[in-house]
Amino acid sequence: MKKDIVCIGHITKDKIVTFPHHEVYMPGGTSYYFSWGISHLNQEKVSYQLVTSLAEEDMKAVEDMRQAGIEISVIPSRRTVFFENIYGENMNDRQQRVRAKADPFSLETIRDIEAKYIVLGSLLADDFPMEVLKYLSTRGMLVVDAQGYLREVRHEEVFAVDWKDKLEALQYIDILKVNEHEAAVLTGKEDLREACLQLAEWGVKEVLLTLGSYGSLVLADGTFYEIPAYQPHQAKDATGCGDTYVMGYVYKRVQGASIPEAACFAASVATIKLESSGPFSGTEDEAQARIDEARSLFQA
Repeated sequence: MKKDIVCIGHITKDKIVTFPHHEVYMPGGTSYYFSWGISHLNQEKVSYQLVTSLAEEDMKAVEDMRQAGIEISVIPSRRTVFFENIYGENMNDRQQRVRAKADPFSLETIRDIEAKYIVLGSLLADDFPMEVLKYLSTRGMLVVDAQGYLREVRHEEVFAVDWKDKLEALQYIDILKVNEHEAAVLTGKEDLREACLQLAEWGVKEVLLTLGSYGSLVLADGTFYEIPAYQPHQAKDATGCGDTYVMGYVYKRVQGASIPEAACFAASVATIKLESSGPFSGTEDEAQARIDEARSLFQA
């Protein structure tokens, strides 16, 4: 049966260090944050499946998710991706190391996937070869977070690099999520709107440009939408906020919400996630209440 949303990506082992001296070890990755987040929303509204890959010794993360009712297909891997994320006092700043890499996804392992929206949780540049990206673009609306394609690992250190195949790849991507730094690396443009327009010229249908505590900017069909950031009760852990934003956006778009409606919801769930470590664990009503509260304060 064709799903509304399928997310494909590695579940990781994460070490998260936050200011000043707090450490926590937990599963992570786009697919992990996306899947747990969407499981807390109204599952009667959308059908969802995760396709992931990790080592056998780390299957507890999958078992916990299955017990929570998340449908998961697992592709065996020799290793699990192991990230170390170190945040400074400013939660918008992150240092990252990669201690281990998993096997990339191949055409043979994803050939049967079909959905209205297919979300690629790219973590590293070789997670999804070009042939996989091209094929999946024929199986549903393709949603990609650029972050993985812009990460080069050298002796475990992560460096920002340009996406060498971007001019070919972006033709197949319907929705691309970037932050301001990634947009600049991809386009060579510091002006946010110029960067979005360049990505659209290269083929992207909807550009989601997130700006952390400064909100987000969305470009679709030549129209820009400025989306506010909602004030968190406390800023505790930014890990997975971008993944949560994409989750909220796709969750609403698949139901037919307008672009600004979906983006405001995405910003709201990302804010709620920021308030605690781990994936989004709020509710749809809570996310909508944040939007309504902010709107009423603005109109007052």
